[in-house]
Amino acid sequence: MQPSLEQTREALARVEAAGYSSVWFPERPVGTEAVSEAAVLLAASERLGVGTGIASIWARDATAAANAARTLNAAFGGRLRLGLGVSHAPAVAMRGHDYDRPLTAMRRYLDAMDAADEVAGGRGAPRLLAALAPRMLELARDRADGAHTYFVPVEHTAYARERLGGDRELVVEQVVLERDPVRARELARTHTHRYLELPNYRNNLIRLGFSEADLEGGGSDELVDRVVPWGSDEAVAEALRAQHEAGATEVLVQVIVDDPRRLPVEELERLAAALA
Repeated sequence: MQPSLEQTREALARVEAAGYSSVWFPERPVGTEAVSEAAVLLAASERLGVGTGIASIWARDATAAANAARTLNAAFGGRLRLGLGVSHAPAVAMRGHDYDRPLTAMRRYLDAMDAADEVAGGRGAPRLLAALAPRMLELARDRADGAHTYFVPVEHTAYARERLGGDRELVVEQVVLERDPVRARELARTHTHRYLELPNYRNNLIRLGFSEADLEGGGSDELVDRVVPWGSDEAVAEALRAQHEAGATEVLVQVIVDDPRRLPVEELERLAAALA
């Protein structure tokens, strides 16, 4: 069950008042559609940037994506950033597509978007590619405005910045939670176990030096601690700053709470005070 539109509007107003600059949201195989949700969030806020994190290239054709970005940015003062990704094999299969050669699929998608933009007279919105592995990061460098990474420790941010070069955006998503170490890791594993079942994330963590044993059972303590910061508000704020220092241009904050139906606005407000 997702929050109501009224709950979302109220949450956005409080997040905006707390000083955050943008809000990003995922696209699920069932339940949400990225372009529609972006329009809702843009309409519900006054200055917040809105990013799709991530819109699947299998959910709409490239011309539709380019046109949608152009329409929304024209309507809402250029506040949209279009995060695009190849998703994961199970989600792609649910849509009736074949996940074979995802890098080639992304290149072709960008080719078609560029062709649509050329006819329309320009790019509709900045594009960021969901990228973890070297070749997708290089494609983000060469064919997009930057990359959006997820489920990564700070070491990957430094690696991604090196691959992207200095003039591309690097949006990093960082999940955070509470102070007690036992409870924090227990809550973190309700989040990590889903991603550790997906080859893209597993392979990325192996490249960073984690072992197969680290990836089992929702992740070892070391893996959980490096990917999901926890502790005092000040400790979490320091982990977010470390991502900036490693090369992120923007760090997104995802707070894990007991009830996924609850928007963690109070936690975000408290963390904003620590960051300030």
